[in-house]
Amino acid sequence: MSNPYEIGLDRNAANHQPLTPLTYLERAARAFPEKTAVIHGDSKLSYADFWRRSRQLGSALAGAGIGKGDTVTVMLSNTPSMLEAHFGVPMTQGVLHSLNTRLDAAIIAFQIDHADSKILIVDREFSGVVREALALAKVKPLVIDYDDPQYPADAPYPKGERIGSLDYEEFLSAGDPDFAWSMPDDEWDAIALNYTSGTTGNPKGVVYHHRGAALMAYANTIHAGMGKHPVYLWTLPMFHCNGWCFPWTLAVQAGAHVCLRWVRAKAMYDAIADHGVTHLCGAPIVMSLLLSAKDEDKREFPHTVTFNTAAAPPPEAVLSGMADAGFMVTHLYGLTETYGPAVVNEWHSEWDDLDKNGRATKKARQGVRYAALEGLTVMDAETMQETPADGETIGEVMFRGNIVMKGYLKNEKATGEAFAGGWFHSGDLGVMHPDGYIQLKDRSKDIIISGGENISSIEVEDALYKHPAVASCGVVARPDDKWGEVPIAYVELKPGASATETEIIEHCRTLLARFKVPKAVIFEEIPKTSTGKIQKFRLRDMAKA
Repeated sequence: MSNPYEIGLDRNAANHQPLTPLTYLERAARAFPEKTAVIHGDSKLSYADFWRRSRQLGSALAGAGIGKGDTVTVMLSNTPSMLEAHFGVPMTQGVLHSLNTRLDAAIIAFQIDHADSKILIVDREFSGVVREALALAKVKPLVIDYDDPQYPADAPYPKGERIGSLDYEEFLSAGDPDFAWSMPDDEWDAIALNYTSGTTGNPKGVVYHHRGAALMAYANTIHAGMGKHPVYLWTLPMFHCNGWCFPWTLAVQAGAHVCLRWVRAKAMYDAIADHGVTHLCGAPIVMSLLLSAKDEDKREFPHTVTFNTAAAPPPEAVLSGMADAGFMVTHLYGLTETYGPAVVNEWHSEWDDLDKNGRATKKARQGVRYAALEGLTVMDAETMQETPADGETIGEVMFRGNIVMKGYLKNEKATGEAFAGGWFHSGDLGVMHPDGYIQLKDRSKDIIISGGENISSIEVEDALYKHPAVASCGVVARPDDKWGEVPIAYVELKPGASATETEIIEHCRTLLARFKVPKAVIFEEIPKTSTGKIQKFRLRDMAKA
C-alpha cells in the first residue's frame, strides 16, 4: 500500500527552500533596519547598511566573474569587511576562503593555488607576507586592498604598501545595493573553505555547506544563550572556522558585532563597558589577558558576560577569577571539520554544590553534543564498536551529523578515511562517562594548541631536522599559564656536532611562523622504542615535570 503522506504532497518552491544563513541577515535588515549591526572604532553600521554593503559586495564580485564554485580568498582581520565577505561572497554562490593571518608565505601560496583563488582581498596590515606568497603562487588572483579607515595611529603593526589593483571601497562602490543575489541551488552547496593545520604534509581544505552553516547559527544562539539583540565582541579570529560561524549567528537575533583588530586587555574592557558586550569567544590566552590586566586598564560593568572557550578546560582558579570579574565561562569542543564547537559542557546546577575537586572533575569534561549535531560517541577505530561508557576505556571521539564538513577539497583519499564506517574520525582520543559526557585524553595527531592556534609537532620537527647538527628530535606541548600550551623541543645532536638553544630557535624562525617556534630546546637523549620510534608520551611526561 502506498504512503498517503507522499501522494500529491511534493516539494515545491512554496514549501521547500535550501537552508542558508544568508536569509538571516535579510530578515534582520527588514525587521530591524535601524538597529546597530556592526561597531568598529567610532563607526557604526545599521542592519540596513550592513545588508546594503553585503549586497554591493556580492554584486561587485559577480561583476568580476565570481559564480558558483569560485573561490574568493580573504586575508582580513576582525573588521567590517570580513563580516561583509561572509554574506557577499556566498550571495554569488561563490565560496569564502579565509586565510589565517599568522601564516607564512609558503603556506599562503599553497592555499591560494589549492583553492584556485579567483579574487584575493587583503588587509594592508598583511600586504608584505601576501606579496611574498603571490610571488610563490602559480595562481594569480585579482588582488583588492582593504585599507581600514579605523586603523589607529598607534597601531602595533604598520600598514603595508598597496599590492592590489583596486581598493576595497572602490570595488564595493561599483556594486549594486539592490543586487538580486542568489540562494544556493542546493543547501549542500559549498559556502566556505577552511584549511587544517597540516599535521602531515600540506594542510587539508575543509569544505562547509550552507546547511551546516545555517544550523550552526541556530545552535550557537542556543548554546551561547543569546537573547534578543546580543552584543558580541570579536576576540576570536574570524578566520578560525569562520569565527565558529558567529558572523552568521548574530543575525538570527539581530545582534551587534563589535570588531576588534587586536586582542588587548584595555580594548576588551572598554568595549564591554562602553557597548554592553554580552558575549565573546576565545582561547585561554584571552582569559589570561583579562585577568592579568593592569588596574588602570580594567573597567567595571553591571552585567554578566558569557565567555565561550574551546581549548583545554580552564583551571578552577581561572574560572573563579573570571566569575569574580563578571564572566560566565562555557566550555566547548570541536574541530575545523565540525564548523568549530560541536560539543558543550552542559552544566548542571547541582554540580555547584560539589567540592572544589568535584567541580574541577566535571569541568574537565568536554561534554555532550550540540543540538545541531546528530551523533557523538567514542569508538574503537578498528572495530567501529562503541567503547564502554565507564570513563576509563579509551577510544576515538567520533561525530555524525549536519554540522560535519562535506569533506576535504580535492582529497578523496583523506575524505574517505575521515568518514570510514559512517562516522567522522576526529583523531582525538577520549572516554565516554556513564552519564554520556565525553572527555578527551590525548590527541592522536600530537597537535599542540597554543593560544587557540593549532601547531603540528611534525611540522616543527621537520624544521628542526633541517639544522645540520640535529640527529633526532621530538616536539611536544608544555602547559603554559598564558597560552594554554606551548611547543618545546627535545633534541639529540649528531656525534661531534654542537649547537645552542638560541641557535636552534633562530634556525626555526627562518622556517616557521613565529607562533610555531619552540619556546625551549632541551638537549638530551630522547626515549625510543626498541624499533627506534620516539616515545612521545614520555616526552610529554617530561615536559610536565
